[in-house]
Amino acid sequence: MKKGIHPDNYREVVFRDVTTDTEWITRSTAKTDKTTEIDGKKYPLYDLAISSYSHPFYTGKRKLVDAEGRVERFNKKYRRKPAE
Repeated sequence: MKKGIHPDNYREVVFRDVTTDTEWITRSTAKTDKTTEIDGKKYPLYDLAISSYSHPFYTGKRKLVDAEGRVERFNKKYRRKPAE
């Protein structure tokens, strides 16, 4: 690595996917005020809304999201009218 261009404050941080409650430790410069204890050692805690543990692309699981009737409204509005 080049000298002087990388941050000096790398430390071990726990990242937690709040959707799946999965935690992992990695080195990061992410700023956070939260802490957690793993195996008797305190680490800074950074919560994530989504990660590879919960994202449908990585898990292969897809959720069917309610389209609030949008397809039906579209079909009703733009369907062909019978010839008179």
